[in-house]
Amino acid sequence: MIRTPRLVIAAPSSGSGKTTVATGLMAAFAARGLTVSPHKVGPDYIDPGYHALATGRAGRNLDAYLCGPERIAPLFAHGAAGADLAVVEGVMGLYDGAAGQGELASTAHVAKLLRAPVVLVVDASSQSRSVAALVHGFASWDPRVRVAGVVLNKVGSDRHEELLKEALEGTGVPVLGVLRRTKVVRAPSRHLGLVPVAERRTEAVESVAALARRVREGCDLDALLALARQAPTLPEAAWDPAREAGAEPAREAGAEPASGAPRIAVASGEAFTFSYAEHAELLRAAGAEVVGFDPLRDEALPDGTAGLVIGGGFPEVYAPELSENRPLREQIAAFEGPVAAECAGLLYLARELDGTPMCGVLDARGRMAERLTLGYREAVAVADSALAQAGTRVRGHEFHRTELTPGAGPVPAWGLVRPKRRTEGFVQGPVHASYLHVHWASSPGTASRFTAACARHQEARSAA
Repeated sequence: MIRTPRLVIAAPSSGSGKTTVATGLMAAFAARGLTVSPHKVGPDYIDPGYHALATGRAGRNLDAYLCGPERIAPLFAHGAAGADLAVVEGVMGLYDGAAGQGELASTAHVAKLLRAPVVLVVDASSQSRSVAALVHGFASWDPRVRVAGVVLNKVGSDRHEELLKEALEGTGVPVLGVLRRTKVVRAPSRHLGLVPVAERRTEAVESVAALARRVREGCDLDALLALARQAPTLPEAAWDPAREAGAEPAREAGAEPASGAPRIAVASGEAFTFSYAEHAELLRAAGAEVVGFDPLRDEALPDGTAGLVIGGGFPEVYAPELSENRPLREQIAAFEGPVAAECAGLLYLARELDGTPMCGVLDARGRMAERLTLGYREAVAVADSALAQAGTRVRGHEFHRTELTPGAGPVPAWGLVRPKRRTEGFVQGPVHASYLHVHWASSPGTASRFTAACARHQEARSAA
């Protein structure tokens, strides 16, 4: 059963201030002593980092395309366990979903699955009375989506605020906050969005604190909390990584791994910040010991490593530093165990990136591209690998501004079937490397299969 009070923070379009309001609310409520569970609609990895900083809990994604609509409420319940309040930041505009697939994976879709009230963040900088038409349209478009309040962002003056509130009186949607225009709080961004928290922790802490002050001063926190508490109870049970992985009941958090558990090293640090919290949970549930390592600083893999997971991030920003860590690159090149690499991990395993030497595991060369590659994908595993059996169908997401030139005759990892047919990635012995980001909660057998492959490698190494 899901009883957690909850709010969805949405907007008419990107750039309206969702992240400002959602992160500020999380931090402001946490400062009140509430345990706040942070969530993000869609596949984005960066915003959840700021959410985690605001709340002290892992930021978790709710993506109905990657994980399926049937898993949204269970994943929410898992992430929100023990929380006094959950705040869900939307994606793009309220009704914008997966291209060509209606409402699927939109903020509105997730709000309906959670039966959560929606607070609409409106950029009011260039309008006055027209705001009423905009809010009325969003509130009435789908009667199953409850737009229960508005936060007016980028308001210019007392008079501007007065005009906006007068216009909205007839809509029946209350104004729950007013934020004035300011340049004081601004998170730096680059080609893939905001700069991750791991790259600017001190400044990020200051930014989140400033957002909390802005929201606390401009929003009616009591009214927002009362609204969140109106969300009804849902019948769904919480997602359980042990059950999903087909394992024994999960060990208590912080418990020592079982004797002989394969040690899986997961790349972290500033260059590799993209990961979903559920991946590590599934690996542990499948029987692995999960440890981190930082390719920027650690000159060796953790002792006893039986498998590697190298996720997404910004290797193009840190290519010189990654290349300078030659001892680790050479150890990874010589590593014979299973490797799962996504996007940044794929580039790190290549021979070079923009002429800078990388690990050389794969016969491929990467470089920065002129265009951003972005969007949901449907794919089929081309060959058996440590992650998937040939023919396995998955849904994933691409998000990069690099391109890879492979050498002769690589075995592809995936055959992409939507939106365009093409092959992508590499399967090379125990290595599976691809641009495609896949949420393992949608196919929990992935973690079990990979852990089993790592266990076999560990046993073979011990026997040798």
